Amino acid sequence: MDKGQYDVLIIGGGISGTALLYELAQFTDLSHIGLVEKYDRLADVNSHGRNNSQTLHCGDIETNYTVDKAIQVQKTAAMVLRYAEKQSNCEQLIYKYPKMVLGVGRDECGFLRDRFKEFSPHFPNMQVMESADIAEIEPTVVEGRKDEIVALGMLDEYTAVNYGALAYSFVEQARLATDKTIDLLMETHVADIVKEGNGYIVKTSKGEMKAKFVVVSAGGHSLLFAHRMGFCLQYSCLPMAGSFYYTPNMLNGKVYTVQNDKLPFAAIHGDPDILVPDKTRFGPTALVLPMLERYNMKTILDFLQVIKLDSDVLKVFWDLLKVADIRNYIFKNMLFEIPGIRTRLFLKDAQKIIPDMQLSDLSFAKKIGGIRPVMIDKVNRTLHLGEAKIDTGQGLIFNMTPSPGATSCLGNAYGDLKIITEHLKCAFNEQQFNKTLKQ
Repeated sequence: MDKGQYDVLIIGGGISGTALLYELAQFTDLSHIGLVEKYDRLADVNSHGRNNSQTLHCGDIETNYTVDKAIQVQKTAAMVLRYAEKQSNCEQLIYKYPKMVLGVGRDECGFLRDRFKEFSPHFPNMQVMESADIAEIEPTVVEGRKDEIVALGMLDEYTAVNYGALAYSFVEQARLATDKTIDLLMETHVADIVKEGNGYIVKTSKGEMKAKFVVVSAGGHSLLFAHRMGFCLQYSCLPMAGSFYYTPNMLNGKVYTVQNDKLPFAAIHGDPDILVPDKTRFGPTALVLPMLERYNMKTILDFLQVIKLDSDVLKVFWDLLKVADIRNYIFKNMLFEIPGIRTRLFLKDAQKIIPDMQLSDLSFAKKIGGIRPVMIDKVNRTLHLGEAKIDTGQGLIFNMTPSPGATSCLGNAYGDLKIITEHLKCAFNEQQFNKTLKQ
């Protein structure tokens, strides 16, 4: 095959794109695979540890999950765990911390006790933790506490992931497939994707490339490319930014809180920052920002193209603001971004986890936090929560938002791989795949 011609070309060098590169290289007979990344480093946007929760989501402490959703998430999380445990640099990829979801007050405590009955058969390491049990693991969570508390805890599991390092590991393992051409095209901007015959021409800042199959895994920019090609026009994008706050070391592990079922946003949690060893991180907040990449003002123009503001989008916004809990939450989180008052306001939320936390303990984590593109379904006038993947059926996939985030990278890549192998009629070594990632 000529240079610049690929069986599969992946656009986006985050955790999703690199996971697919690894799976295609190791478990199919495709001979030419390329990955295009616009920056000079892989996983430098939402997959970077500074921009996500650094959590391996297993479905056990995410209180907005049904038991069926939790079981599915548990399976994809196990794939990441099995992969990482087999790597020589495992300790740089995954980390063991105790984790728990904390219930505060009578209602939340009752909710968690009931949840334990339903979930514990599927999560054998889950345990109910009373106040004294919590104090043994996280004393600061109990000190100064007046309300009733209980937690569901998993105390001896891998719970944190450096997804940036994991992305580099995927590429390293992909390149071990010496019978294939694996091209990594860094600092390469994609301008356009054009259908040609049975494949595509991808126009970039470094020339044109041809591919039989294209997968776009570029966050909110995936929807922008889809719109330009006439796909997914029924969707708009609501970029949700999340910020964090730092304290000195106050927690030994991950402490999540019960999510308000009236809010389509994650409840705050606290945990050690794997990239900043002397800090505990609290968050995320939730703020709508008119850009597709946090702290990248150039992506404001991209947002204006992808929002496609019309009466249907405005109706979704209006319906959200009509709900008092959502309206108050949105306005409060806007205040969390205003210097001078944000730290004092956030303190009350953080004290749900650590009651004795003082204002002097808390500081805004500058340039920490990413953006999660939430899809707006303009036809049904609703938010499309969870995973957003569009298979055009024409050798072209757009991945917008993984669910529950980077945890699902190998599971989502497997879904893409199955579509690709069916379309290109190539071989897939499923036995080796299962042996490597599922056993």
